[in-house]
Amino acid sequence: MTYFRAVVLLAWVVVLSAFAQPAPAVDYTPHGTQPGLLWSIEPADACEGCHRGSSPQDEALLPYNAWSGSMKANAGRDPLFWAALDVANRDIPGVGDFCLRCHAPMAWFEGRVSKTATPGQTVNGENGCMLQGNYDQPDYKGNDYAGINCQYCHRMMPKGPAGQSAAIGSSRLWLDDQTQCTNPDGSTYGGPCRRGPYRYNSGNDPLEPPHGWVQSSFHASAEICGSCHNGDAPETPAGPVNTLILNDGTDTGQIFPLERTYSEWLRSDFADAIFRDRLGDALTTQPALARGENCQDCHMRSSTSPDARACVNNPAGSRQGNLPVHEFVGANTWVPRLIKAKYGGPGQLDRESAFDRTIAWAREMLTDRSADVAVTLDPFVAGQSTLVAKVKVTNLSGHKLPTGYGEGRRMWLNVVARDAANQVVFESAAYDTATAVLSEDSQARIYDIQQGIWDSASSTCKVADALGRKQFHLVLNNCIAKDTRIPPLGFRGGSDPTLRPVGRVYPPTAPGSDRLVNYDLATYAIAVPPGTALPITVKATLKHQIASRDYIEFLQREAALGSIPAENTLCSASPERPFDVGPQNVNRGQYLYDLWNDPALGKSPPEDMRSAAASTGSR
Repeated sequence: MTYFRAVVLLAWVVVLSAFAQPAPAVDYTPHGTQPGLLWSIEPADACEGCHRGSSPQDEALLPYNAWSGSMKANAGRDPLFWAALDVANRDIPGVGDFCLRCHAPMAWFEGRVSKTATPGQTVNGENGCMLQGNYDQPDYKGNDYAGINCQYCHRMMPKGPAGQSAAIGSSRLWLDDQTQCTNPDGSTYGGPCRRGPYRYNSGNDPLEPPHGWVQSSFHASAEICGSCHNGDAPETPAGPVNTLILNDGTDTGQIFPLERTYSEWLRSDFADAIFRDRLGDALTTQPALARGENCQDCHMRSSTSPDARACVNNPAGSRQGNLPVHEFVGANTWVPRLIKAKYGGPGQLDRESAFDRTIAWAREMLTDRSADVAVTLDPFVAGQSTLVAKVKVTNLSGHKLPTGYGEGRRMWLNVVARDAANQVVFESAAYDTATAVLSEDSQARIYDIQQGIWDSASSTCKVADALGRKQFHLVLNNCIAKDTRIPPLGFRGGSDPTLRPVGRVYPPTAPGSDRLVNYDLATYAIAVPPGTALPITVKATLKHQIASRDYIEFLQREAALGSIPAENTLCSASPERPFDVGPQNVNRGQYLYDLWNDPALGKSPPEDMRSAAASTGSR
């Protein structure tokens, strides 16, 4: 072998060896408290003994009862989350660290995800395979699937141990990690203090808890909710993985906004401590606010029950009008049904009634507290060929409607016109419950956000593949193709590229104002066939859906394209496996798809929010 050939061969060996080495681990969660706590997060059953009631009066009031059916309590059991996690890890290997910090905090902080307390060490946990316990086990110590539990929230702090400011969003939060709590009267308890909005008269207050406590105004503020409910693109020590690109190709340099519920609220009138008295306004046209309202006012409503109490050791009624019920309810009625059906029964979680309460609370929020719909018709007489209908949808919530995790989530107006014989003469945005297909006709009014991947070759924000199928690559998205969701009252985010509407104009409340209207006014041109029997009645129904067919099929398809194995195979190295619950012998995307297709569970059926109707004259 010549010297030259030997040198070339050696060079190739060096190059190939470099490529053969495993890629260095990337830290996608470098901010806030890190794994390796001095005091582990205690499981919810450590609080259950005092904060769970069994009487009918306590069932819907005590913190554990109300929390246990919520999506917070079951964040680690959510089959939609697990299907989405596999896609995220396929798109950016290892990014599941970012996802699991929120959905399985006990596992994350104890090093069973992708980081441990020892710098440089990793475990194969970004896919959740190193989690302890399983889906249908109760919230006992050692079960990482218990989600976001009591002590996790009640250890949150507004600042870090060295005075670091809390960063809003993506769970970049600080936890109290002291091994001893000193009460105001000097008594001490093992472990961190339980933090909450109340102050007690130590020593002579019958409601003082029998554990370490400290009053925390942070727990009565919206900022504690914003710690998680403002999602950014994953961030590494070198910066975010994606920045926001506008639809003209401009890279803003700002971290890409995955969801902005807190910021939507912050830029609305709801965030004002006092802005003006609206008590003279009708609730059906404007939220009746005499003061600002934060997240807890809607999502942890204070009970007026004469039996309200926070602990079974307290007398009934001791917290009447002063008990924020731990509902944590939003718009999700479908996923609690899935979790209840697969994991909620006797011998499992045994909390079917808790899931039923959560579903009922969510429906009540959708129907009574989120929106109003009004229908008006232009003058119409027999013989006209077109009837003009106007439908006004007013957002009564404190953030965009809908808000939160945008993938697959949408709201739309179903508008139907019927003649005097009740025959349909027009329909917009028809939904087929058998196929879960929404007809997106030219007049359809759909309220959603579609994020995509910027394609410099075509200068477009791409939201579909070459076959026209919608895509939902959460951790790859870097542009917003559209955001037609309705702003909240007094919304001042119209010039903020991370918040502004895209693809629909919401005008200012007055010329020159920086506030946008909190309603959408849709106009429909209804073709009226000759001889149609009058009167014509136009009914508009606002509908909300958690997961579209496009989204469910995308998750199934990506799992197949990525050759993601069945969950027990994927996690075969885990000492916890094999499971006899959950996906087991199919992958997580297929498992979710099968649940979606189950006739008993429905294809994420839309919920009717509000309806209104108007009729023409009889002649």
